[in-house]
Amino acid sequence: MTPRLDGLAALEGRGELGYSPPVRYYLETFGCQMNVHDSDRMEEVLHAHGWQNTPTPDEAELVIFNTCSVREKAEQKLRSEVGKLAPLKAARPALVIVVAGCVAQQEGERLLKQIRHLDLVIGPDNIPELPKLVTSQLGGSPKTARTEFDLVETHFLASSPQGGKTPVSAMVTTMKGCDERCSFCVVPYTRGPERYRPVDEIIADIARWVEAGSREVLLLGQTVDSYRDSSLPSPNTGDPDESQFPFLLKRIAKEIPTLARLRYTSPHPRHATPSLARTHAELDVLAHHVHLPVQSGSDRILKRMIRRYTREEFVERARRLLAARPDMTMSTDIIVGFPGETDDDFEATLSLVREVGFTALFGFKYSPRPHTPAKKLADDVPEVVKAERLARLFAVIEEQGATHLQSLVGTSQEVLVEGASKMSRAEMGLRRVQGRTVRNEIVHIEVPREAHVEGQLLNVDVVRANKHSLEGQIERENLARFRRASQSESPRRALPIFAS
Repeated sequence: MTPRLDGLAALEGRGELGYSPPVRYYLETFGCQMNVHDSDRMEEVLHAHGWQNTPTPDEAELVIFNTCSVREKAEQKLRSEVGKLAPLKAARPALVIVVAGCVAQQEGERLLKQIRHLDLVIGPDNIPELPKLVTSQLGGSPKTARTEFDLVETHFLASSPQGGKTPVSAMVTTMKGCDERCSFCVVPYTRGPERYRPVDEIIADIARWVEAGSREVLLLGQTVDSYRDSSLPSPNTGDPDESQFPFLLKRIAKEIPTLARLRYTSPHPRHATPSLARTHAELDVLAHHVHLPVQSGSDRILKRMIRRYTREEFVERARRLLAARPDMTMSTDIIVGFPGETDDDFEATLSLVREVGFTALFGFKYSPRPHTPAKKLADDVPEVVKAERLARLFAVIEEQGATHLQSLVGTSQEVLVEGASKMSRAEMGLRRVQGRTVRNEIVHIEVPREAHVEGQLLNVDVVRANKHSLEGQIERENLARFRRASQSESPRRALPIFAS
Protein backbone atom coordinates (compact mmCIF):
# COMPACT_ATOMS: atom_id res chain seq x y z
CA MET A 1 0.00 0.00 0.00
CA THR A 2 1.25 3.49 -0.86
CA PRO A 3 1.92 5.51 2.31
CA ARG A 4 -0.08 8.69 2.79
CA LEU A 5 2.24 11.63 2.27
CA ASP A 6 0.35 13.86 4.69
CA GLY A 7 0.43 11.03 7.20
CA LEU A 8 4.20 10.75 6.94
CA ALA A 9 4.49 14.46 7.58
CA ALA A 10 2.46 13.95 10.74
CA LEU A 11 4.80 11.16 11.82
CA GLU A 12 7.69 13.60 11.50
CA GLY A 13 5.95 15.79 14.07
CA ARG A 14 6.43 13.03 16.65
CA GLY A 15 10.17 12.92 16.02
CA GLU A 16 10.08 9.69 14.01
CA LEU A 17 11.18 11.28 10.74
CA GLY A 18 12.06 14.85 11.59
CA TYR A 19 9.71 17.76 12.42
CA SER A 20 6.34 19.08 11.35
CA PRO A 21 3.33 20.54 13.22
CA PRO A 22 1.34 18.09 15.42
CA VAL A 23 -1.69 16.26 14.09
CA ARG A 24 -4.89 18.29 14.29
CA TYR A 25 -8.05 16.40 15.20
CA TYR A 26 -11.79 17.06 15.22
CA LEU A 27 -13.95 15.11 17.70
CA GLU A 28 -17.76 14.95 17.70
CA THR A 29 -19.74 13.12 20.40
CA PHE A 30 -23.16 11.47 20.15
CA GLY A 31 -25.16 9.99 23.01
CA CYS A 32 -25.08 9.77 26.77
CA GLN A 33 -22.88 11.14 29.55
CA MET A 34 -20.76 8.00 29.38
CA ASN A 35 -19.93 8.90 25.77
CA VAL A 36 -19.07 12.46 26.80
CA HIS A 37 -16.80 11.02 29.48
CA ASP A 38 -15.14 8.71 26.94
CA SER A 39 -14.59 11.66 24.59
CA ASP A 40 -12.89 13.59 27.39
CA ARG A 41 -10.55 10.66 27.96
CA MET A 42 -9.84 10.46 24.19
CA GLU A 43 -8.88 14.11 24.18
CA GLU A 44 -6.52 13.58 27.11
CA VAL A 45 -4.89 10.64 25.33
CA LEU A 46 -4.47 12.67 22.14
CA HIS A 47 -3.19 15.77 23.94
CA ALA A 48 -0.66 13.63 25.81
CA HIS A 49 0.58 12.58 22.37
CA GLY A 50 1.07 16.22 21.40
CA TRP A 51 -1.94 16.46 19.11
CA GLN A 52 -4.25 19.47 18.98
CA ASN A 53 -8.00 19.81 18.49
CA THR A 54 -9.57 21.98 15.80
CA PRO A 55 -13.16 23.30 15.56
CA THR A 56 -14.04 21.91 12.12
CA PRO A 57 -13.26 18.77 10.09
CA ASP A 58 -11.97 20.94 7.24
CA GLU A 59 -8.89 21.86 9.28
CA ALA A 60 -8.17 18.37 10.62
CA GLU A 61 -5.92 15.48 9.65
CA LEU A 62 -7.98 13.24 11.95
CA VAL A 63 -11.76 13.18 12.42
CA ILE A 64 -13.32 11.09 15.22
CA PHE A 65 -17.00 10.37 15.80
CA ASN A 66 -17.71 8.93 19.25
CA THR A 67 -21.03 7.19 18.91
CA CYS A 68 -24.14 5.93 20.67
CA SER A 69 -26.25 2.98 19.52
CA VAL A 70 -28.83 2.83 22.32
CA ARG A 71 -31.40 4.57 20.08
CA GLU A 72 -31.78 4.06 16.34
CA LYS A 73 -32.01 7.82 15.77
CA ALA A 74 -28.54 8.43 17.21
CA GLU A 75 -27.07 5.72 15.02
CA GLN A 76 -28.74 7.17 11.94
CA LYS A 77 -27.34 10.61 12.75
CA LEU A 78 -23.86 9.16 13.00
CA ARG A 79 -24.11 7.52 9.59
CA SER A 80 -25.36 10.78 8.13
CA GLU A 81 -22.47 12.80 9.61
CA VAL A 82 -19.84 10.32 8.44
CA GLY A 83 -21.45 10.26 5.00
CA LYS A 84 -21.05 14.03 4.69
CA LEU A 85 -17.27 13.60 4.86
CA ALA A 86 -17.06 11.55 1.66
CA PRO A 87 -16.26 14.61 -0.56
CA LEU A 88 -13.63 15.82 1.93
CA LYS A 89 -12.03 12.36 2.00
CA ALA A 90 -12.01 12.26 -1.83
CA ALA A 91 -10.25 15.64 -1.95
CA ARG A 92 -7.84 14.76 0.89
CA PRO A 93 -7.16 10.98 0.87
CA ALA A 94 -4.71 11.31 3.77
CA LEU A 95 -7.53 12.36 6.11
CA VAL A 96 -8.09 9.66 8.76
CA ILE A 97 -11.75 9.10 9.70
CA VAL A 98 -12.52 7.16 12.88
CA VAL A 99 -15.75 5.85 14.38
CA ALA A 100 -15.46 5.09 18.09
CA GLY A 101 -17.90 4.15 20.83
CA CYS A 102 -20.95 1.91 20.87
CA VAL A 103 -21.74 1.82 17.15
CA ALA A 104 -18.10 0.90 16.54
CA GLN A 105 -18.33 -1.93 19.07
CA GLN A 106 -21.68 -3.07 17.69
CA GLU A 107 -20.75 -3.12 14.00
CA GLY A 108 -16.97 -3.67 13.93
CA GLU A 109 -15.70 -4.81 10.53
CA ARG A 110 -19.17 -4.42 9.00
CA LEU A 111 -18.95 -0.66 9.42
CA LEU A 112 -15.74 -0.54 7.39
CA LYS A 113 -17.48 -2.42 4.58
CA GLN A 114 -20.59 -0.25 4.72
CA ILE A 115 -18.73 3.11 4.74
CA ARG A 116 -15.97 2.94 2.16
CA HIS A 117 -14.23 6.16 3.22
CA LEU A 118 -13.98 5.09 6.89
CA ASP A 119 -10.47 4.13 8.08
CA LEU A 120 -10.65 3.03 11.70
CA VAL A 121 -13.28 1.54 14.02
CA ILE A 122 -12.42 1.47 17.74
CA GLY A 123 -14.45 0.26 20.72
CA PRO A 124 -14.78 1.96 24.14
CA ASP A 125 -12.24 -0.35 25.82
CA ASN A 126 -9.59 0.41 23.20
CA ILE A 127 -9.31 4.18 23.75
CA PRO A 128 -5.71 3.92 25.11
CA GLU A 129 -4.67 2.46 21.74
CA LEU A 130 -6.11 5.35 19.72
CA PRO A 131 -2.88 7.30 19.04
CA LYS A 132 -1.01 4.14 18.03
CA LEU A 133 -3.82 3.01 15.71
CA VAL A 134 -4.14 6.45 14.12
CA THR A 135 -0.37 6.66 13.67
CA SER A 136 -0.53 3.39 11.74
CA GLN A 137 -3.32 4.78 9.56
CA LEU A 138 -1.31 7.94 8.87
CA GLY A 139 1.53 5.69 7.77
CA GLY A 140 -0.67 3.83 5.29
CA SER A 141 -1.86 0.77 7.24
CA PRO A 142 -4.97 -1.10 6.05
CA LYS A 143 -8.38 -0.16 7.43
CA THR A 144 -8.71 -1.54 10.95
CA ALA A 145 -11.43 -2.52 13.42
CA ARG A 146 -10.26 -2.77 17.03
CA THR A 147 -13.14 -3.75 19.33
CA GLU A 148 -11.74 -5.98 22.08
CA PHE A 149 -13.19 -5.94 25.62
CA ASP A 150 -10.62 -5.79 28.43
CA LEU A 151 -12.06 -8.79 30.23
CA VAL A 152 -8.79 -10.35 31.38
CA GLU A 153 -7.08 -7.21 32.64
CA THR A 154 -9.68 -4.47 33.08
CA HIS A 155 -8.39 -0.92 32.96
CA PHE A 156 -9.98 2.47 33.51
CA LEU A 157 -8.46 5.64 32.10
CA ALA A 158 -7.55 8.06 34.88
CA SER A 159 -8.40 11.72 34.36
CA SER A 160 -5.74 14.41 33.86
CA PRO A 161 -7.45 17.64 34.92
CA GLN A 162 -5.62 20.93 34.42
CA GLY A 163 -6.04 23.72 36.93
CA GLY A 164 -8.00 26.63 35.51
CA LYS A 165 -9.52 24.47 32.76
CA THR A 166 -11.61 22.08 34.82
CA PRO A 167 -15.41 21.95 34.60
CA VAL A 168 -17.40 22.86 37.69
CA SER A 169 -19.01 19.42 37.47
CA ALA A 170 -16.64 16.57 36.58
CA MET A 171 -17.55 13.03 35.53
CA VAL A 172 -15.86 10.01 37.09
CA THR A 173 -16.54 6.47 35.95
CA THR A 174 -17.04 3.76 38.59
CA MET A 175 -17.72 0.75 36.38
CA LYS A 176 -18.39 -0.33 32.82
CA GLY A 177 -20.61 -2.89 31.19
CA CYS A 178 -23.96 -4.28 32.28
CA ASP A 179 -25.26 -7.68 33.42
CA GLU A 180 -28.97 -6.83 33.41
CA ARG A 181 -29.83 -8.09 29.90
CA CYS A 182 -32.97 -5.99 29.46
CA SER A 183 -34.62 -7.24 26.29
CA PHE A 184 -34.56 -3.85 24.52
CA CYS A 185 -30.99 -2.81 25.38
CA VAL A 186 -27.82 -3.17 23.32
CA VAL A 187 -25.48 -1.97 26.10
CA PRO A 188 -24.36 -5.47 27.28
CA TYR A 189 -23.25 -6.12 23.71
CA THR A 190 -21.53 -2.77 23.14
CA ARG A 191 -20.03 -2.32 26.64
CA GLY A 192 -19.59 -5.92 27.79
CA PRO A 193 -20.22 -7.48 31.22
CA GLU A 194 -19.98 -5.49 34.44
CA ARG A 195 -16.46 -4.64 35.58
CA TYR A 196 -15.91 -2.41 38.60
CA ARG A 197 -13.22 0.19 39.07
CA PRO A 198 -11.21 -0.20 42.28
CA VAL A 199 -12.44 2.15 44.98
CA ASP A 200 -8.97 3.65 45.52
CA GLU A 201 -8.80 4.61 41.83
CA ILE A 202 -12.19 6.30 42.07
CA ILE A 203 -11.17 8.26 45.17
CA ALA A 204 -7.89 9.32 43.55
CA ASP A 205 -9.68 10.45 40.39
CA ILE A 206 -12.18 12.54 42.36
CA ALA A 207 -9.38 14.04 44.43
CA ARG A 208 -7.56 15.15 41.26
CA TRP A 209 -10.69 16.89 39.96
CA VAL A 210 -11.38 18.64 43.24
CA GLU A 211 -7.77 19.75 43.64
CA ALA A 212 -7.89 21.17 40.09
CA GLY A 213 -11.02 23.19 40.88
CA SER A 214 -14.11 21.07 40.25
CA ARG A 215 -16.82 21.42 42.90
CA GLU A 216 -19.20 18.62 41.92
CA VAL A 217 -18.66 15.06 40.72
CA LEU A 218 -21.07 12.90 38.74
CA LEU A 219 -20.40 9.17 39.18
CA LEU A 220 -21.02 7.21 35.99
CA GLY A 221 -21.96 3.60 35.37
CA GLN A 222 -24.39 1.65 33.22
CA THR A 223 -25.88 0.33 36.48
CA VAL A 224 -23.96 2.57 38.81
CA ASP A 225 -25.63 1.30 41.99
CA SER A 226 -24.59 -2.32 41.38
CA TYR A 227 -21.02 -1.38 42.38
CA ARG A 228 -18.83 -3.92 44.17
CA ASP A 229 -15.30 -3.87 45.58
CA SER A 230 -13.81 -6.49 47.88
CA SER A 231 -12.06 -3.82 49.96
CA LEU A 232 -15.40 -2.32 51.06
CA PRO A 233 -17.53 -3.79 53.85
CA SER A 234 -19.99 -6.52 52.96
CA PRO A 235 -23.68 -5.47 53.02
CA ASN A 236 -24.66 -8.56 55.09
CA THR A 237 -28.37 -7.86 54.66
CA GLY A 238 -29.35 -11.08 52.95
CA ASP A 239 -30.84 -9.03 50.09
CA PRO A 240 -29.44 -10.33 46.76
CA ASP A 241 -30.01 -6.89 45.22
CA GLU A 242 -27.87 -5.15 47.85
CA SER A 243 -24.55 -3.83 46.56
CA GLN A 244 -21.61 -1.94 48.04
CA PHE A 245 -22.57 1.31 46.33
CA PRO A 246 -23.70 2.99 49.59
CA PHE A 247 -20.27 2.20 51.08
CA LEU A 248 -18.60 3.79 48.05
CA LEU A 249 -20.65 6.97 48.54
CA LYS A 250 -19.75 7.12 52.23
CA ARG A 251 -16.06 6.58 51.48
CA ILE A 252 -16.07 9.46 48.98
CA ALA A 253 -17.83 11.78 51.44
CA LYS A 254 -15.34 10.92 54.20
CA GLU A 255 -12.12 11.11 52.20
CA ILE A 256 -12.94 14.18 50.06
CA PRO A 257 -14.67 16.57 52.47
CA THR A 258 -14.07 19.59 50.19
CA LEU A 259 -16.35 18.14 47.50
CA ALA A 260 -19.42 20.39 47.33
CA ARG A 261 -21.86 17.98 45.67
CA LEU A 262 -21.99 14.36 44.59
CA ARG A 263 -24.37 12.90 42.00
CA TYR A 264 -24.63 9.55 40.22
CA THR A 265 -26.24 8.08 37.11
CA SER A 266 -27.84 5.81 36.14
CA PRO A 267 -28.95 3.49 38.93
CA HIS A 268 -31.02 0.37 38.34
CA PRO A 269 -34.19 0.15 40.46
CA ARG A 270 -33.24 -3.33 41.68
CA HIS A 271 -30.39 -1.85 43.72
CA ALA A 272 -32.38 1.07 45.14
CA THR A 273 -32.35 -0.64 48.51
CA PRO A 274 -33.10 0.71 52.01
CA SER A 275 -29.33 1.11 52.48
CA LEU A 276 -29.14 3.52 49.56
CA ALA A 277 -32.08 5.55 50.87
CA ARG A 278 -30.46 5.77 54.32
CA THR A 279 -27.23 6.94 52.70
CA HIS A 280 -29.11 9.78 51.02
CA ALA A 281 -30.53 10.76 54.39
CA GLU A 282 -27.11 10.66 56.08
CA LEU A 283 -24.80 12.33 53.52
CA ASP A 284 -25.28 16.06 52.98
CA VAL A 285 -22.94 15.99 49.98
CA LEU A 286 -25.39 13.82 48.00
CA ALA A 287 -27.70 15.70 45.65
CA HIS A 288 -31.39 15.69 46.59
CA HIS A 289 -32.29 14.15 43.25
CA VAL A 290 -32.20 10.67 41.74
CA HIS A 291 -32.65 9.65 38.14
CA LEU A 292 -34.28 6.21 38.41
CA PRO A 293 -35.22 4.66 35.03
CA VAL A 294 -38.53 2.76 35.12
CA GLN A 295 -39.16 2.27 31.34
CA SER A 296 -42.83 1.25 31.78
CA GLY A 297 -45.61 1.30 34.36
CA SER A 298 -47.17 -1.97 33.19
CA ASP A 299 -46.19 -5.22 34.89
CA ARG A 300 -46.84 -7.10 31.66
CA ILE A 301 -44.48 -4.87 29.68
CA LEU A 302 -41.88 -4.79 32.46
CA LYS A 303 -41.79 -8.58 32.29
CA ARG A 304 -41.36 -8.51 28.50
CA MET A 305 -38.57 -5.97 28.99
CA ILE A 306 -36.86 -8.30 31.52
CA ARG A 307 -36.59 -5.47 34.03
CA ARG A 308 -36.74 -7.85 37.03
CA TYR A 309 -39.05 -5.73 39.21
CA THR A 310 -42.77 -5.10 39.33
CA ARG A 311 -44.58 -1.80 39.27
CA GLU A 312 -45.34 -2.16 42.99
CA GLU A 313 -41.67 -2.81 43.79
CA PHE A 314 -40.56 0.22 41.77
CA VAL A 315 -43.05 2.51 43.50
CA GLU A 316 -41.94 1.25 46.92
CA ARG A 317 -38.27 1.89 46.13
CA ALA A 318 -38.97 5.29 44.58
CA ARG A 319 -41.01 6.41 47.60
CA ARG A 320 -38.28 5.24 49.95
CA LEU A 321 -35.71 7.39 48.15
CA LEU A 322 -38.06 10.38 47.95
CA ALA A 323 -38.63 10.16 51.70
CA ALA A 324 -34.88 10.35 52.41
CA ARG A 325 -34.97 14.17 52.14
CA PRO A 326 -37.97 16.51 52.45
CA ASP A 327 -37.17 18.17 49.10
CA MET A 328 -36.01 15.10 47.16
CA THR A 329 -37.04 14.91 43.49
CA MET A 330 -36.88 12.15 40.91
CA SER A 331 -36.67 11.82 37.14
CA THR A 332 -36.86 8.73 34.95
CA ASP A 333 -36.59 7.10 31.50
CA ILE A 334 -39.63 5.70 29.69
CA ILE A 335 -40.01 3.78 26.43
CA VAL A 336 -43.36 3.97 24.65
CA GLY A 337 -44.55 1.56 21.98
CA PHE A 338 -42.63 -1.48 23.17
CA PRO A 339 -43.73 -4.62 21.28
CA GLY A 340 -47.17 -5.66 22.49
CA GLU A 341 -47.87 -2.44 24.43
CA THR A 342 -51.63 -1.90 24.53
CA ASP A 343 -53.59 1.23 25.40
CA ASP A 344 -54.10 -0.17 28.90
CA ASP A 345 -50.34 -0.75 29.28
CA PHE A 346 -49.64 2.83 28.28
CA GLU A 347 -52.30 4.17 30.64
CA ALA A 348 -50.54 2.25 33.42
CA THR A 349 -47.34 4.12 32.53
CA LEU A 350 -49.10 7.49 32.69
CA SER A 351 -50.60 6.64 36.06
CA LEU A 352 -47.16 5.61 37.38
CA VAL A 353 -45.69 8.96 36.29
CA ARG A 354 -48.43 10.72 38.25
CA GLU A 355 -48.21 8.38 41.25
CA VAL A 356 -44.45 8.76 41.75
CA GLY A 357 -44.54 12.47 40.90
CA PHE A 358 -41.54 12.64 38.60
CA THR A 359 -40.46 16.21 37.88
CA ALA A 360 -38.71 15.33 34.60
CA LEU A 361 -38.19 12.38 32.28
CA PHE A 362 -36.54 11.24 29.08
CA GLY A 363 -39.11 9.61 26.80
CA PHE A 364 -38.35 7.53 23.71
CA LYS A 365 -40.25 5.65 21.04
CA TYR A 366 -39.19 2.01 20.95
CA SER A 367 -36.88 1.07 18.10
CA PRO A 368 -35.44 -2.43 17.53
CA ARG A 369 -31.72 -2.66 18.26
CA PRO A 370 -29.27 -5.27 16.94
CA HIS A 371 -28.43 -8.27 19.11
CA THR A 372 -31.31 -7.64 21.57
CA PRO A 373 -33.95 -10.26 22.50
CA ALA A 374 -36.74 -7.76 21.76
CA LYS A 375 -35.66 -7.66 18.12
CA LYS A 376 -37.27 -11.09 17.79
CA LEU A 377 -40.62 -9.62 18.85
CA ALA A 378 -42.97 -8.06 16.35
CA ASP A 379 -42.60 -4.27 16.37
CA ASP A 380 -46.40 -4.11 16.28
CA VAL A 381 -47.20 -0.65 17.66
CA PRO A 382 -47.73 1.67 14.66
CA GLU A 383 -45.41 4.67 14.45
CA VAL A 384 -48.34 7.07 14.61
CA VAL A 385 -49.47 5.45 17.87
CA LYS A 386 -45.95 5.66 19.32
CA ALA A 387 -45.84 9.37 18.44
CA GLU A 388 -49.26 10.02 19.99
CA ARG A 389 -48.33 8.19 23.20
CA LEU A 390 -45.03 10.05 23.46
CA ALA A 391 -46.83 13.37 23.07
CA ARG A 392 -49.29 12.45 25.82
CA LEU A 393 -46.44 11.36 28.07
CA PHE A 394 -44.64 14.66 27.54
CA ALA A 395 -47.86 16.60 28.25
CA VAL A 396 -48.16 14.92 31.66
CA ILE A 397 -44.54 15.50 32.63
CA GLU A 398 -44.61 19.10 31.38
CA GLU A 399 -47.54 19.79 33.69
CA GLN A 400 -45.86 18.12 36.67
CA GLY A 401 -42.56 19.83 35.97
CA ALA A 402 -44.20 23.24 35.65
CA THR A 403 -46.08 22.76 38.92
CA HIS A 404 -42.86 21.82 40.68
CA LEU A 405 -40.90 24.79 39.31
CA GLN A 406 -43.72 27.20 40.17
CA SER A 407 -43.69 25.91 43.76
CA LEU A 408 -40.11 27.17 44.09
CA VAL A 409 -40.92 30.79 43.20
CA GLY A 410 -40.42 32.93 46.30
CA THR A 411 -38.00 30.49 47.93
CA SER A 412 -34.27 30.83 48.53
CA GLN A 413 -32.07 28.22 46.87
CA GLU A 414 -28.38 27.41 47.02
CA VAL A 415 -27.12 27.33 43.43
CA LEU A 416 -23.80 25.91 42.23
CA VAL A 417 -22.85 28.17 39.30
CA GLU A 418 -21.62 26.21 36.28
CA GLY A 419 -20.99 28.90 33.67
CA ALA A 420 -22.52 31.31 31.18
CA SER A 421 -26.29 31.15 30.80
CA LYS A 422 -27.82 29.93 27.56
CA MET A 423 -30.34 32.73 28.06
CA SER A 424 -27.88 35.52 27.33
CA ARG A 425 -29.87 38.72 27.85
CA ALA A 426 -28.74 40.88 30.78
CA GLU A 427 -28.95 44.43 32.03
CA MET A 428 -26.15 46.95 31.59
CA GLY A 429 -23.12 46.03 33.68
CA LEU A 430 -24.43 42.53 34.37
CA ARG A 431 -24.00 39.13 32.78
CA ARG A 432 -26.11 36.01 33.02
CA VAL A 433 -24.82 32.77 34.45
CA GLN A 434 -26.54 29.51 35.22
CA GLY A 435 -26.19 26.77 37.75
CA ARG A 436 -28.15 24.03 39.49
CA THR A 437 -29.84 23.65 42.83
CA VAL A 438 -29.11 20.75 45.15
CA ARG A 439 -31.96 18.90 43.44
CA ASN A 440 -31.20 19.57 39.77
CA GLU A 441 -33.20 22.60 38.69
CA ILE A 442 -31.39 24.96 36.32
CA VAL A 443 -31.33 28.54 37.61
CA HIS A 444 -30.39 31.62 35.53
CA ILE A 445 -28.91 34.52 37.50
CA GLU A 446 -27.67 38.03 36.67
CA VAL A 447 -24.38 38.96 38.34
CA PRO A 448 -22.01 41.95 38.01
CA ARG A 449 -20.02 41.54 34.81
CA GLU A 450 -16.64 41.43 36.59
CA ALA A 451 -17.69 38.97 39.29
CA HIS A 452 -16.08 35.55 39.30
CA VAL A 453 -18.88 33.19 40.30
CA GLU A 454 -18.21 30.00 38.34
CA GLY A 455 -17.85 27.10 40.77
CA GLN A 456 -19.29 29.07 43.67
CA LEU A 457 -22.36 28.30 45.77
CA LEU A 458 -24.73 31.29 45.75
CA ASN A 459 -27.81 31.91 47.84
CA VAL A 460 -30.42 32.95 45.29
CA ASP A 461 -34.01 34.20 45.55
CA VAL A 462 -36.17 32.46 42.92
CA VAL A 463 -38.31 35.13 41.21
CA ARG A 464 -39.77 33.35 38.20
CA ALA A 465 -40.36 29.89 36.71
CA ASN A 466 -39.63 29.29 33.03
CA LYS A 467 -40.74 26.21 31.10
CA HIS A 468 -37.74 24.12 32.13
CA SER A 469 -35.73 26.39 34.42
CA LEU A 470 -35.87 29.11 37.06
CA GLU A 471 -34.89 32.78 37.21
CA GLY A 472 -33.07 33.89 40.32
CA GLN A 473 -31.63 37.00 41.91
CA ILE A 474 -28.67 37.21 44.23
CA GLU A 475 -29.92 38.03 47.69
CA ARG A 476 -30.06 41.81 48.08
CA GLU A 477 -27.34 42.07 50.72
CA ASN A 478 -24.85 40.18 48.58
CA LEU A 479 -25.70 42.20 45.46
CA ALA A 480 -25.03 45.44 47.34
CA ARG A 481 -21.65 44.11 48.45
CA PHE A 482 -20.96 43.20 44.82
CA ARG A 483 -21.68 46.70 43.63
CA ARG A 484 -19.49 48.28 46.32
CA ALA A 485 -16.65 45.94 45.37
CA SER A 486 -17.05 46.74 41.67
CA GLN A 487 -16.60 50.46 42.35
CA SER A 488 -13.30 49.95 44.15
CA GLU A 489 -11.69 47.13 42.18
CA SER A 490 -9.82 47.24 38.88
CA PRO A 491 -12.11 46.21 35.99
CA ARG A 492 -9.51 43.63 34.90
CA ARG A 493 -9.70 41.79 38.19
CA ALA A 494 -12.41 39.18 38.81
CA LEU A 495 -14.52 40.04 41.83
CA PRO A 496 -15.40 37.48 44.50
CA ILE A 497 -18.95 36.37 45.24
CA PHE A 498 -20.40 36.35 48.73
CA ALA A 499 -22.80 33.64 49.92
CA SER A 500 -24.58 34.26 53.20
